[in-house]
Amino acid sequence: MRTATISRKTSETSVDVTVNLDGTGTYEISTGVGFFDHMLEQLSRHSLIDMTIKTVGDLHIDQHHTVEDTGLAIGEAIARALGDKKGIRRYADALSPMDETLARVAIDISGRPYLVWKTAFSQRKLGEMDTEMFEHWFHSFAQTAGVTLHVETLYGTNNHHIAEAAFKGLARALREAVEIDPRKAGAIPSTKGVL
Repeated sequence: MRTATISRKTSETSVDVTVNLDGTGTYEISTGVGFFDHMLEQLSRHSLIDMTIKTVGDLHIDQHHTVEDTGLAIGEAIARALGDKKGIRRYADALSPMDETLARVAIDISGRPYLVWKTAFSQRKLGEMDTEMFEHWFHSFAQTAGVTLHVETLYGTNNHHIAEAAFKGLARALREAVEIDPRKAGAIPSTKGVL
């Protein structure tokens, strides 16, 4: 099974993450930020990656360290669970409709961390979550997961739907990209022979 557990401890946060890439989308998530938990639940459910996430952060300051370190730990856990990446599909994309909103997410599990973010919010908070932290989470995740990630809201007006479409789009793209392709016969999907 392709699983990994990460414990990330700093003076600002304590994050424990376990992932199973070949799961069914079951989750147990607690970060202290309700809307963030809701988005991570969507990520797990729609990627079919089982996730256990427990973050205790310095929320008395703000959400920055909690969101950032959770993204770093999830990305690292997924990278570790992927191992040498033999046989994975590697590339995937998803269109994610959420009522009036449509998001497009594309991913390459390339070993080259990069984020293109073309998404904006018209309000500062969703629930208690600062909307500026969404881009930062996707950036942190891409860095440690070692993925090239493009996230774009094609259109939409409801801020909740904009955020959720981005997370569900990532989930659907990630689900496909980490899948084992039976036609690859265990080969690394790169002409370089390594990812």
